[in-house]
Amino acid sequence: MPPEPAFYLGAAAVYGDVVLAPMDGYSDLPFRSVCRELGSAISYTEFIHAPDVLQRPARVRPRWQYLPWEQPVVFQIYGSTPQILLEAALRLQEHGPAAIDINMGCPDGHIVRRGAGAGLLRTPLKVARIFRLLSRHLEVPVTAKIRLGLDDACRNHRLIARIVEENGGALLAVHGRTRAQGYKGQADWDAIAEVVQSVRIPVLGNGDVHTPDDIARMKARTGAAGVMIGRAAIRNPWIFARRRREDIPPAEVWAVLQKHLARSLDFYGPERGLVLFRKYAAQYLAPWLGDRARRRALLTAPTPEAFLRLARETLTGARSPAAIAKSSF
Repeated sequence: MPPEPAFYLGAAAVYGDVVLAPMDGYSDLPFRSVCRELGSAISYTEFIHAPDVLQRPARVRPRWQYLPWEQPVVFQIYGSTPQILLEAALRLQEHGPAAIDINMGCPDGHIVRRGAGAGLLRTPLKVARIFRLLSRHLEVPVTAKIRLGLDDACRNHRLIARIVEENGGALLAVHGRTRAQGYKGQADWDAIAEVVQSVRIPVLGNGDVHTPDDIARMKARTGAAGVMIGRAAIRNPWIFARRRREDIPPAEVWAVLQKHLARSLDFYGPERGLVLFRKYAAQYLAPWLGDRARRRALLTAPTPEAFLRLARETLTGARSPAAIAKSSF
C-alpha cells in the first residue's frame, strides 16, 4: 500500500509531517537539500525580497535555486506592497515552485518598520488584498508563515488566519510567539491550536520543537497537520528522521558532513563555500569539540582539504554523544 499523505499543499499531496523552517542565512540549497534527504517533507527557501526579484534578480537568484528532487519547493517572499508582491510572485512562478509563501513572521526591526514580515500583521486589510490578488493570478498555491501578533496586547493570529484562508491561502505555518518575543520565551502551542480550530486549510506548528518527542507532543497538543522546525534542525538535521542527536554515530555525522560540504563548495565556490559551511560544521562536530584549540583550528581551516583532515581526526575513534554522556556518570 502506498503511504497516505500527511496533508495537501493545494492539490499536491505532501508525504511527511515535519518540515524545515525557512531561515535567513541557513535554509540555503546545500543545507535544505540535506534536510530534505533526511526527511523534511517540503523545501522552503530563505526569504526573498520581492523588489529584488524585479530589480536585482541576479543578486537573489541563489535563494530560489533548488535541486529537482527537492520538490515540493516553496519560494518564500517578503514585502509590503501588494502589486510588487504579485509581480515578484509571477516572475518566480516561472521557475517551478510548488507554492509561493508570504513571510509575515520575520521579527527583524528593519523589515517590520517597512511594513513587511511581521509588520504585515498590523494591517489585516492589506493581508486580505495580498492574498486575494495573488490567489487570483497565480497558478500555484499561495501560503503564509505568521506569528501570533506584534505583541501580547495585539494578538490577532486567529483573524489573520481566517483572512488568509478566506482570500485563497492554501496553507499556514504558525510560529507560536509574537514579534516582540523574537525567539525568546516559550512558544504558545495553545495559540497554534486556536488557529487550527479557526481554519480548514492545513496548519504547520512552529516553535520549541527540539526533539522527536516534541514533534509528537506538538501535533497532539495543537492538532496541526505538521510541524515546522527551525533552530533545532541546525543542531540536529536528523530530527526529520525522528532521531535524537545523541544517537547519531560519528560515522554517520562524517558522511552527512562531507555531503553538505561538497554541496556548499559546488554551490558557492571553494572559498565562500567553506566559509559559509563553518557555522554548520560547528554544530555537526559540537559533541566532540570540547578542546578550544581544536575548535579554533577546525573553524579557521584555510582550505576544504585542511578542514576535512581535521574533521576526520576529530571523529576517528570518537564515540556517539549518547555513549559519552553515559560514561560521564
